[in-house]
Amino acid sequence: MFCARHVFRCFKWLERAGDRVTGAAGPYFVGLAVILQAIGAASFFTVIQPSLPLRWLTTPPCVLIALNLFTHYYYVCTVPPGFVQGEVLQPGSGRLWASPSQRPSTGARWSNHGITLLAASTTMCRRCGLMRPERAHHCRICGRCVMKYDHHCPVNLPAGINQCVGLNNERHFVLFMAYLVLSTFFLSILGYSQALEAVGLTYSNDWPYMVPELAYVLTYMLSVVICIAVLIMLCWHLWGIARGETTVEAQDHEIYKRIAKDRGDNFVNSFDLGRSANLRLFFNIGPDGYPWYTLILPLRIMPYTDGHSWARREGFQRHQGIQEGEELTDDDDDDDNT
Repeated sequence: MFCARHVFRCFKWLERAGDRVTGAAGPYFVGLAVILQAIGAASFFTVIQPSLPLRWLTTPPCVLIALNLFTHYYYVCTVPPGFVQGEVLQPGSGRLWASPSQRPSTGARWSNHGITLLAASTTMCRRCGLMRPERAHHCRICGRCVMKYDHHCPVNLPAGINQCVGLNNERHFVLFMAYLVLSTFFLSILGYSQALEAVGLTYSNDWPYMVPELAYVLTYMLSVVICIAVLIMLCWHLWGIARGETTVEAQDHEIYKRIAKDRGDNFVNSFDLGRSANLRLFFNIGPDGYPWYTLILPLRIMPYTDGHSWARREGFQRHQGIQEGEELTDDDDDDDNT
């Protein structure tokens, strides 16, 4: 028992050391991610785009994809995720902000069309001592509680953002991944012949492009790998969104299912309104949200709630199958309790 306790403490120390390293290296990974995206865009628009047929028709969609890619990456890196003790996100009025279908009210922004919003319960964080609303979690790297915390993303290149993904920037994170998959997919498909030419597998010995052959080949190979890897990540996140849960909640809900099963009950996620409604609320499009074109234009919008109230299934005020006090909380770092 004594040996097991020391092994556990050793792993906890290594975990915290890893958090400090990734937190300190975050800005460098963001810089590297920007460089990789810029190289990819330069390779596409200098090598592939000039050879596309009907350039007057194909160029605008390519520019729109690139614009969404860079803009959503900028948003997800700069928009605060929604700290419990921090400034409340307010809608802007500039050209980069979309206009809602209806003027939003204070707090919960959906109130009609079968969507029921209830005030979130509050608990005290054992790490920072703050009262926080439901679905908020404490980030060990940031040292703060984040509303609708999903994960901290310091080093997932090329999507490292050096901050948490939470209520206010999760939509930009998912859209960034979507446009990253689109851009790398089209580069991989449309740049196939140029890649063969760059490695000398064609009869042409001429390389009339500004980007060096080696740089293009490496960019092409990286694009193929990124397209596959980020597509898997994107599908995972969209599946969680369609189920009405974050990455952290998906892990918690598996435990809740076992607890409910042991007592002969079934666990029901009260935040799951159905796939269509969950996706509409996440992207905040619809009669009480924003127009659908906000999915294809890189515009800022507000989330459907301020984090202190949440849409729930009709007739549910909490999860079914879990009793009060059984909800999981963030791990306690106090080694004396291990």
